[in-house]
Amino acid sequence: MPEVEITIGGRSFQVACQTGEEHFLRSAAKMLDIEAQPLVTQMGRLPESRMLLMAGLMLADKTAALEDELRSHQARVAELENRAAPAPQRIEVPVIPPQVTETLAEIAARAEALAARLDEQAAE
Repeated sequence: MPEVEITIGGRSFQVACQTGEEHFLRSAAKMLDIEAQPLVTQMGRLPESRMLLMAGLMLADKTAALEDELRSHQARVAELENRAAPAPQRIEVPVIPPQVTETLAEIAARAEALAARLDEQAAE
C-alpha cells in the first residue's frame, strides 16, 4: 500500500492509499488545502484537527450546494423529458411551383391565339 505525502494548510501528512489511487488522493488533498489556506491566513496557526475540521466543513458545504444544483437540473431534465411532444406542425408545400403555373398559362394563351388564327384562316 503506497504512502503519499500531502500538504494541507501548510502542514504535511503521510497518508496510505490503494495502489493506483495516488492521483485521487492528491486531488482530494488539493481541494482540502484550497479550503484550508484562507483559514490559516485569516486565523493564523490553528490546531491541526480544528483546521482540518473547518476546511472539511467548508468543502462539504460547497459539495452540498453543488448536489442541490445537480438535483435541480436533474429534475428539470426529467420534466422536459416527460413533457408531451408538441403536436407536429402542418406545413403545406406547393406541389407545383408558381413558375410552372405561369408557364402553363402562357402556353394556353398561345394555343388559344393559334386556334383563333386557324379559325380565321379556315373561315377565309
